[in-house]
Amino acid sequence: MKLLVLGTGTAIPRIERGSSAYLVTARGATVLVDVGPAVVRRLLEKGYEVDDVDVIVLTHFHVDHTADLSTFFFACNYGRVPRQRPLTIIGGKGLARFYQGLCAVYPWIAPKTYDLTMVRLVNDSRKIPGLTITTVPVNHNPESIAVRLDGKRSVTFSGDTDVSVNLVRLAAGTDTLVAECAFPERKVKGHLNLAALDRIVQRTRPKRVILTHLYPDWDDWPGVLHAPYLLGEDGMEMEV
Repeated sequence: MKLLVLGTGTAIPRIERGSSAYLVTARGATVLVDVGPAVVRRLLEKGYEVDDVDVIVLTHFHVDHTADLSTFFFACNYGRVPRQRPLTIIGGKGLARFYQGLCAVYPWIAPKTYDLTMVRLVNDSRKIPGLTITTVPVNHNPESIAVRLDGKRSVTFSGDTDVSVNLVRLAAGTDTLVAECAFPERKVKGHLNLAALDRIVQRTRPKRVILTHLYPDWDDWPGVLHAPYLLGEDGMEMEV
């Protein structure tokens, strides 16, 4: 299983950090977690096209996690070759309504040549070739979910969240935890800082923790990270 980090930033425009997006490739399936602004182009830069993605998981509907979803759909219809392979979108509460809203604004994104399946997945699992996708609700938006992908190894994505008992349960024993850590020290409602995240990590014991959804506070932070923590960077690629 391989992880490609496409975006480690927030809604604040940054040259060095795009908004949230992560690509997981496993034997039999390719999963895109979140589709922040410009993700379709970032996929191309890394050698992937929209047709390579089998499943998209939306951790929640904020613009820095979903802005390029309409672009993705549009490219499926009007790319060099119209998409043929099925596509599944997984999300939390209100997923169908969110998609219907996009179609109302952009009617051209409705599938023309491929099958699209919308799956509301909360506190449940879904098997796809080579992977099991499990989600739990977390403390951010009503629709917010954390996501775990299990194959031969496992990777868990916190999505945007505050401290969450559900995230602790989901991430227990995971190989890699991709965790939002909006601020190193400052704490705001709905997000984690290092101290809050460390309480989760002490209970879940992942082998590696990649910090993401990083606000500019991190630019001048004088501290030092120690294992298992790793500061996320756009373009990072690793075996899970």
